[in-house]
Amino acid sequence: MRVAQFSEFGGPEKLRIEEVPDPTPAGGEIIIRVAAVGLNFFDTLQLRNRYQVTPTLPHSPGGEVAGTVEALGPGVSGLAQGQRVLASIGGNGCREKVTIKANNAVPIPDGVSDEAAAGIPVTYGTALFGLKDRGRLKPGETVAVLGAAGGAGLAAVEIAKLMGGRVIAVASSADKLAVAKAHGAAEGIDYQTEDLKLRLKELTGGTGVDVLYDCVGGPHAEPALRAMAWEGRYLVVGFAAGEIPRFPLNIVMLKGCSVVGVLLSGFVARHPDRHRANMVELLEWCREQKIVPHIHGIFPLAETAKALGLIEGRKVTGKVIVSPQL
Repeated sequence: MRVAQFSEFGGPEKLRIEEVPDPTPAGGEIIIRVAAVGLNFFDTLQLRNRYQVTPTLPHSPGGEVAGTVEALGPGVSGLAQGQRVLASIGGNGCREKVTIKANNAVPIPDGVSDEAAAGIPVTYGTALFGLKDRGRLKPGETVAVLGAAGGAGLAAVEIAKLMGGRVIAVASSADKLAVAKAHGAAEGIDYQTEDLKLRLKELTGGTGVDVLYDCVGGPHAEPALRAMAWEGRYLVVGFAAGEIPRFPLNIVMLKGCSVVGVLLSGFVARHPDRHRANMVELLEWCREQKIVPHIHGIFPLAETAKALGLIEGRKVTGKVIVSPQL
């Protein structure tokens, strides 16, 4: 089978399309013929060995896959050949077939495309976990989303709106803010041309932001922290700006706010049943069109490097999908 993988660290140019043996399922495993792979910003970090976890080489990008069950290993029940399923696998998704533990597979309901399903586990899974479990978002509260037009940010905009929050989108251009507003944001701030702290204060009537969903980090983090409400929750989700911020802790004290880490993989490892329930709920919301994954583009396996280059260059709104069957 074909795979897109890298054997040394560097940029997207290190990816190669190679042939490897087809997998064979062991006990409790299934083989998925992959129709769609969701790419994320962390894939670009792994390519350069800048992520929190160093992957074992060779490694394929892609931590979320959708496709059909091609083979069942011994002892597997509850699934059937030809059934469409979704799985969050952490990596090695950009290949024509993947082997996973059967209990990691979540059936895809009719009415949800493989491409939409593949855009759900990481971005929407993180948003639901972050806003519900870590942020304790309540209806009527204000949520500001930094990096609101990217895959992670748009998912947070939609989930926050669905949970009853008033969403303020923060992005780097009017076009990106327009996309975020189309997905449920009530207000927008262009941090390239506006003072982030002052505008957040103005849009909250001076009281500040209840929940801050930060996918970006970098120089925008401290101004956002300074605009938090009393007992606000600052959710640390990612560092797309490339710089991990260092907060003056006196601001946290004076605001009476919390800085809360949001690590989906840690949640999945410790609470797999709760994560699975979240995935089932998200897929149902997608079927009902309560959430609509915005797909920036679908790329054939041979163009995986191009797709990652767009993500790394911050030229993407929404989700980038690779189709290994193309």
